[in-house]
Amino acid sequence: MLTELTAAIKVVSDEPHKRIIIFRGTGAAFCTGMDLKAATSQNAHAMAELVAKTLLTLSQTRLVTIAAVHGAAVAGGAGIMSACDFVVAAEGTKIGYPEVRRGLVAGLVMTFLRRQVGERNMRELLLGSELIDAQRAKEIGLVNRVVARDDLMSEAQKFADAVLQGAPGALTQTKRLIEEFQWRSVREDIDLALKYHVQARESREAREGIAAFNEKRAPNWVH
Repeated sequence: MLTELTAAIKVVSDEPHKRIIIFRGTGAAFCTGMDLKAATSQNAHAMAELVAKTLLTLSQTRLVTIAAVHGAAVAGGAGIMSACDFVVAAEGTKIGYPEVRRGLVAGLVMTFLRRQVGERNMRELLLGSELIDAQRAKEIGLVNRVVARDDLMSEAQKFADAVLQGAPGALTQTKRLIEEFQWRSVREDIDLALKYHVQARESREAREGIAAFNEKRAPNWVH
């Protein structure tokens, strides 16, 4: 399934007019993680590499990624959620990283957790390893929105609609800049941001966006 997911993300990413991808689960849960019954010492390394490849593909795609989670997002499932740009969760969803309770280390997800929830909350999630509800996940920054189960996809679509108001190139550059901002000095951040700002400011998209604003009309984005 991870192989198919990674392949699907790459296929959509290669289609120039595609801009957003929404991930959802069928059945009772978004994703409860790896099938531990299928995990063996022989396939452990291959599985870890596959999970790493999936998370990297998710986090580095130019597409804006939205996770619409319900029921449960646990272990690897919570990792997939954490690698997305935006998360909307249904009320009552249980989220957590119980790996230490299985003698495992949730190492691959740590980079996302530290950036999203900070070290103190990351320690709570990983060392305490208890499942938290969607509202608590929202309080610490792991989830953006919490809505009724019936409103889950409509809320995800609302965010998608908001994203679609942006220029495709500017969105891609913004995602790239957010990634490059991590763990740099303020000076390095400013220098880097300046480069992106000048590059965007001189683009065709900037000219169109500014003209549309001044002319009080919707911009005509051309990929």
